Parts: sequence; structure tokens; C-alpha cells
Amino acid sequence: MTMQDFSPDDERLDDPFEIDTSVAHPARRYNYWLGGSDNFAADRASGDAGEAAFPAVRIAAVENRRFLHRAVTFLVKDAGIRQFLDIGTGIPSAGNVHEVAQAIAPETRVVYADNDPIVLAHARRLLTSTPEGATAYIHADLRAPDQILEHPDLLNTLDLSRPVALMLIAVAHFLDDADDPHARVRTLIGALAPGSCLAMSHGTHDFWPADLRASMTAWIERERSGSRYPMRARDKAEFTEFFDGLDPVPPGVVAASEWRNDDPPHGHASAADVASYAAVARIVG
Repeated sequence: MTMQDFSPDDERLDDPFEIDTSVAHPARRYNYWLGGSDNFAADRASGDAGEAAFPAVRIAAVENRRFLHRAVTFLVKDAGIRQFLDIGTGIPSAGNVHEVAQAIAPETRVVYADNDPIVLAHARRLLTSTPEGATAYIHADLRAPDQILEHPDLLNTLDLSRPVALMLIAVAHFLDDADDPHARVRTLIGALAPGSCLAMSHGTHDFWPADLRASMTAWIERERSGSRYPMRARDKAEFTEFFDGLDPVPPGVVAASEWRNDDPPHGHASAADVASYAAVARIVG
């Protein structure tokens, strides 16, 4: 079922959450940039405008997904993590967290959270676990971390007394400064056991020349009037602040395409095309 065929009244979405098809949503716009069909006209219009401002935006979307894959592989293979909390899940596509993790360790348990009802509709059909592991999905928002942490589906799936990998992939840049994103992330980190990890990517303008910054800034300002979730790019210092008090995993904070990328260097997407920082860090006791 594509969004072109989808009606908000479709009985297959048996959940009481409103779907506003007239307003662009990041999960659906991201799906559009990745070449998916699970989006509405408003998402496509917003995506096209964003691509006009930043022509490499589809590369950036793909590279964020590739970072997620590499981070999950590291967290399972090298860090020994068997529990994941992925907030800002997005519309499920190939290579979701549980698919990558359970291919290595079938007993891995994953909780997903997103605030788009369309993601909810897809998640319940597509986020199926191995028999040894488990997956759950929460309709929730990063702005309300306590609701995520106290949700019964999370508590029935994850053991917060044991290490958990917190995945915040390309989501915190949809929180304005007024949302106090650093405090929201600290609340989540504070609930996790020592040995847990934070894996995160976030949009930035640091790698861009002045003209591209101006173009993207103008698009973001236009989005503020037509989207519930305009972007807020942050610089390296602002991104690094999310990891205060944590033990960074080498190579630390780098462009998303450079984090533990074993491909030949000439095949890496440029930092300017990726336009995001990424890092993984351990929560120490």
C-alpha cells in the first residue's frame, strides 16, 4: 500500500492517531528522499524544495542509513549489546535495527519509537522479530522521554538494568532549542545502565560554503510555516554536547560517512554531501 492509495480513514490503520496529510512530516519526507512511496503530496513538495536547496540531500539520507547499519553492527559485535531503543524510527525499510542486529545475534531485543501514525501502521506489520528475540513499537515523541521510558511495551521488552543501545539517528535536529534537546537526551541516558551506548547522527551546516548555508537556511525558515517539525542544524560543539560525560568510541565525532567506514576512501561520500555528524559513546558507571 502506497501513500497515494492511503486514506486516513483506511480501516487497516486501526489506531486513534490523526494523520494530517496536508503537512509534511520528517519520516515521510525521509522515505521520499530514500526513494520510497510511503509519502503524501505535502511530503514530496517539501522534499523537492529541500533538494532544490541542498541537491545532495538524497545522498545524505542514504549515508545516515549506512551509518545506522555500521553502528548497529559495532554495537552487537564489538560492544556486546543485545538491547536497542531506536527513537525516530522512520518508516520501516530494508535493514532496520532489529534486522541488522538479529542477523548477528538472534536474541537481540529492540523497541522502536516514532511520532508519525503512518510509521505506527507500518511498524506493526513489518517490524517482526526472530523467535529468539523481540521487537516492540511505541507511538511516542523524543520531546517526552519519560513517556517512552515508562511505557509498558518498553518495560516488557527491555531490561533497563542491563546495557541498552540508544539510537538517535537523524532525529534530534527536529527539536528546536526551545525543546531543550540536550536535556531530553540526558533524561534518556540517565535511565540506562552502565555499559549502555548512545549512537547518534545530526544535521549540520559546518561543512558547507556560505551560499549553500544561506540556501538551506532559507528553506528551513519556509518550512517553519508549513511543517510541524522544521530542522535545526547544529555545529560540532552543539552536537558534541549530547555526549557530555560519556566515553566516546573511536573515531569520536566525525562526518556520518566517515564513522568506521571500511570502504576505500575514494568511495566515501563527502562531508559536505552528508551534512551530518555522527558518533557512538559508552555510558560509564
